[in-house]
Amino acid sequence: MRVQLILFFLLCFGFKAQSQEKERVDYKIISMGFYNLENLFDTLDTPDKDDAEFLPEGANQYTGFVYKDKLKNLSKVVSEIATEYTPDGLALFGVAEIENKSVLEDLSQQPLIQKRNYKVVHEESPDNRGVDVALMYNPKYFKELSHKAIPVFLKEGSGGYYSRDILYVEGILGGSDTIHVFVNHWPSRRGGASSIEKRNYASSLVRKAVDSIFIVNPNAKIFITGDLNDDPVNESVKDILNAKGKVEEVKNGSLYNPMWEKYKTGDGTLTYNDSWNLFDQTIISESFLDKRQKGFFFYKAEVFRKPYLLNKEGRYKGSPYRTYSFGKYIGGYSDHLPVYALFLQKK
Repeated sequence: MRVQLILFFLLCFGFKAQSQEKERVDYKIISMGFYNLENLFDTLDTPDKDDAEFLPEGANQYTGFVYKDKLKNLSKVVSEIATEYTPDGLALFGVAEIENKSVLEDLSQQPLIQKRNYKVVHEESPDNRGVDVALMYNPKYFKELSHKAIPVFLKEGSGGYYSRDILYVEGILGGSDTIHVFVNHWPSRRGGASSIEKRNYASSLVRKAVDSIFIVNPNAKIFITGDLNDDPVNESVKDILNAKGKVEEVKNGSLYNPMWEKYKTGDGTLTYNDSWNLFDQTIISESFLDKRQKGFFFYKAEVFRKPYLLNKEGRYKGSPYRTYSFGKYIGGYSDHLPVYALFLQKK
């Protein structure tokens, strides 16, 4: 009897171990993310844009050396995100604070990521500073079907001005799933409390677009990402976008924000006055939460935080190691940390 019991437990344990091994092997893994590239400009003057400080003779002395060095630094970061889960790293990712499509084409040709053959989806934004959002994707994992820019016109006094567009892209993920991607860079916090309504308005535009997709397909897979200039608990994200922090709360068209819990535990993507904010987020629709489906489902989201991305000393020790400090080039990466989410599919 004792021998039989021992054999029984060994068989059970072996079966469990085999099952875990099989479960690990039999999943495709895809990563999607976002990175604010902090003023990735070219060195050419664009007459109708306010890019003077990012010219060789400008205040920042933004020379060809600076541009090439920044591209090299950014490509290092992109080359490493999510590679502990999938050797090809990011399948697609949104970016912000880029001057035009050509700077991303230059980025895609950097030696560290050139073999991924990243393609660029971009629309020129009417933003006065000339910075835009865009989507970069690996054609091995994503096929673009269509895209459009959603204008963000902010009323001010008797007139107004345009902020960065919201980029909407529809495509096929992993050869099977139709997904809808929104890349955002909502209005800044400049102006304090008076700026809240601007971000609320940008959020309402995304929510309106999401609702129009749900009318056609209530089970649509939607991936919203970007620099929202608000934390997960702020009105624009929590209430207007209706992005919940707990899976069990996601229903009736609401969205899931995996960054909520990270923010609650003190995680962040940028610092202000020695405190962390989590402005860079990845938000998904309910259809990504079903782990029994044939398509891709959500696994987890992360802030990409490596020691080399943080200042090692000085007043800003521990904060993101940015490109410039008080107008002087210091050879950093960005004032934001990247974020990414992992999605699995049974083979």
